[in-house]
Order: sequence, then C-alpha cells, then structure tokens
Amino acid sequence: MRYNSCLPQGNTPVNASAHLPPQTVRANGIDICYEIFGNDNAEPLLLIMGLGAQMVHWDDAFCEQLAARGFRVIRFDNRDIGKSSHLTGGKRLTPLELLKLRFLRIPVAATYKLIDMAKDTIGLMDALGIKSAHLVGASMGGMIAQELTLSFPQRARSLTSIMSTTGNPRVPPPTREAAAMLMAPPPRSKEEFITRFGQTWKVLRAGSFPEEEALDPGRAERVFARGLNPAGVGRQLRAVLASGSRKERLHGVKTPTLVIHGTVDPLVRPEGGKDTAESIPGAKLLMIAGMGHALPMRFWPEIIDAIDEHAHGTAAKAA
Repeated sequence: MRYNSCLPQGNTPVNASAHLPPQTVRANGIDICYEIFGNDNAEPLLLIMGLGAQMVHWDDAFCEQLAARGFRVIRFDNRDIGKSSHLTGGKRLTPLELLKLRFLRIPVAATYKLIDMAKDTIGLMDALGIKSAHLVGASMGGMIAQELTLSFPQRARSLTSIMSTTGNPRVPPPTREAAAMLMAPPPRSKEEFITRFGQTWKVLRAGSFPEEEALDPGRAERVFARGLNPAGVGRQLRAVLASGSRKERLHGVKTPTLVIHGTVDPLVRPEGGKDTAESIPGAKLLMIAGMGHALPMRFWPEIIDAIDEHAHGTAAKAA
C-alpha cells in the first residue's frame, strides 16, 4: 500500500497526540487524500463532503470535537477535488441539459456516478483496515453515504445524511440565487476566487453569520492553496444528476439513519431532508431552525450532539 503526505508545506498537525496529518493512499484505482482525528481504537466515523468542497470544509475544530466524543474521525477529499486524483473528460454542464433532465427526463452524460464515489469511500476504508464505520455525509456527501449504505450495507454502522436528498425529482429545485451560483463560470484569479467564496457561502448560509464571514477569507486562502479543479466540480455535478433517484431503494435500508436539515436551505430544499427521512424506515429527522446549506459554528453543538447520540446509540444496541 502506498502512502504519501498531502500536507501543504508549512502546515502543522492540529492535535499531534491524536491526529494523523493528511496522507494520500491508493484506493479504487485513484489517489485519495485523507486525515484522521482521534484514537485508533475509537469508533470509526467517516465524514463525506459535498459538491466541489474539499475535506477542509469539515472544519478542523468540528472534527476535533467529534473526536473528543470518542470517534476516530476520518475526513477525505473526494475524487476530482483537493489533493485527491483529478480525472479527465466531460464538458461543462449547460442550462439546456438541465432543462431536458427536469422536464423531459433526458439523462445527462457523466464520466462517473455516485456509486463510483461510494466505491472510492469503500476503497479508503479497505486501505485503512476499517470493516465498517459510521457514515456522515453532507449534501452530495449525504448522497454518496446513502449509495454506500444501499450497495454495501455491511460496511455502514450508521448513516447520518445532512442537508441532502434522495434524488427524487419531485423535491423542489434550488432557489434562483442558489442555482445561479451553482452554474456560474469558475473564477479567473485568486482574488476573484476569494471574493466569490465569500459571496457563495453568504448565499448558502441564508442568514446573518458575521462570525463565519470573518473567517471566510482565511478559509478561501486554505482551499486555494490546496488547489482548485473547476472541471472536476463539473464532473461531480454530472455524477449527481446522472445517478437518478434513490427513493425506492431507500425503502429497504435497515441501517439506523439520522437525517439533519436546515429549515432555510436554499440549495437542497428542506423537502429534500424530509423526503430522505420519509423514505428510510425508522429514520430520525432533525430540522434545525435558521440553518441553510452550510454548517455554521453556532449550530455545531446541536449537530455534534445528534451525531454522537445517534452513532454511539447504534453502537450500544449492536453490542
């Protein structure tokens, strides 16, 4: 097995006593960059990030707080993002393709689908010697976690699907502002990227979060330093759209499931979370008032408590 560091020069581990800095491992035929917080003997918990978002969008402190609850927290870059393999092929998605998909049910072409990204996650688990783990996915990451649970149920100890959906075409589409942001051409310079980063998250948070906005320039710098891949984001978006609805298949899920969604999500509307919970037998639904399509710090206590209670509760029942 080949492991390399994918830590940018100058970075230092957050908590050296229980922290494995970013490494790259070969899994499912690609390189995956991952990072681990927490003790090796703790309950493994995989954090799966969303469309166009690097693993660092799971904030360092968020990961540390989960690790402090007794989890071995693993975050990683999906394919086509950050320090994981960047693939090739595919064209930029056009508004016409979206219209054909929405109204005529004509599928979009895709280089890969969500099942391939689920297999990447399985490959990472295999490389790390993890037979099963608690899965926590945000947005597209929730879709990947759902697909993994459907296709490899024995590998999922529990499922937490955050601000995600089933792929059901009846779920309302994003707001016009959120959709425009999703389809905007990529920034042409670092300065434009940093400005756009702040604008994007302001739309996604759907509220007043000055404490987050103060941190956005630094977060944007970190993401930029790890490398952008606009074509990869386009391939990820095609993967989501080409994978269709999981709704009917989700009726058969036996894995304990928690669904978390914001009441003002402009990208994956609240109905997406409700549809997920309604589709999975016994799923618990937590709607967070005032939360949009983001994980602002003010909501962490409620989110981390819910993940902790769900995952450890599942583990206790299985013992």
